[in-house]
Amino acid sequence: MTHARTTDPAPAPARERTGTGTPAFRRPAPAPVTPETLRALRGVRRRTLPRLLVVTAALTALLLTLSCLALSTGDFTVPLGQVSRALAGRGDAASEFVVQHVRLPRVATALAAGAAFGMSGAVFQSLVRNPLASPDVIGITSGASTGAVLAIVVLHLGGPSVPLAAVVGAVLTAVLMYALAWRRGVSGYRLVLVGIGVSAVLGSVVSYLTTRAEVHTAQEAMLWLTGSLGGADWDKARPLLLCLIPLLPLTVALAARVLPALSLGDDAAAGLGLRVEAGRLWLVLAAVCLAAVATAATGPVAFVAFLAGPLAQRLTGRGGPVLGTAALCGAGLLLGCDLLAQHLPGVGGYPVGVVTGAVGAPCLLWLLARAGRAGQGG
Repeated sequence: MTHARTTDPAPAPARERTGTGTPAFRRPAPAPVTPETLRALRGVRRRTLPRLLVVTAALTALLLTLSCLALSTGDFTVPLGQVSRALAGRGDAASEFVVQHVRLPRVATALAAGAAFGMSGAVFQSLVRNPLASPDVIGITSGASTGAVLAIVVLHLGGPSVPLAAVVGAVLTAVLMYALAWRRGVSGYRLVLVGIGVSAVLGSVVSYLTTRAEVHTAQEAMLWLTGSLGGADWDKARPLLLCLIPLLPLTVALAARVLPALSLGDDAAAGLGLRVEAGRLWLVLAAVCLAAVATAATGPVAFVAFLAGPLAQRLTGRGGPVLGTAALCGAGLLLGCDLLAQHLPGVGGYPVGVVTGAVGAPCLLWLLARAGRAGQGG
């Protein structure tokens, strides 16, 4: 009599006893990274890196072109060939004064503030994983606006006190939002909702203050709230540039450490040794400071922070954060819109915030339509 040969059963998952005596299954070890996976990742990087370099070079050339046009054109035209001589101090007295003391501070402020807005928006959108999470949507610039309006209307302050009040208002608003969104951690979806609610409340406060103010004071506050580069000079540009010299590289360094780990999820990031909430808090604080100092210099310019990140991703073809490209896109958007605002028909041109709002809304709709046709509209 023959006996049928039986096969060994598949090995059962390893079990261990918990403190209550109930068997608990251990989580299986993660699959090792194979050479094929590494080769695929290197291939993706090789394909996207040349495009990133080309886009960066093109955006840099665009910024140089816009800067030369902004320094050259105006009521007093300086030929393009004379701009470099005026910058070097080898032109005639009139050209040097117009280029160095009138137009260059405005161009420097537009480039610096645009870069700060763009990088801040890209950080928030990558951190929260939501394209709505830009400083001008979730309440950061609303906090800056409230601080500035309080300084102008209630405290009757002026000069450097208004930008300082805007920075304080933005930071306090961010602290309030983070505290309200905290539930054993901060969820991106909850942070966006809390930010939208806080922004609505602060908008009501600003409206109340401006309606109760005197006409002249209300006009001054409304001009600041629109966002303008008309009063840009070296007294306003220098603090912005001095703040951004440490802030920009610090934000890039924090993002390079925190964002790749957080993209894997909080549990995986903690398993990699990242202090999740501390890293997220420091990165949020850096992005808030970028938006605050830019808003203090220019006012709450709409749509620059909102559009720079998605535009940078579409230009580079990368789905992850591209902070440097977003900064270049933000600088180009703000400088280009300001150049357009100065030469539109009208008495003395328009505030740059009017043009960014008019240009930004159709661009936003176009980006949403493109995302929807590609099946990414959500």
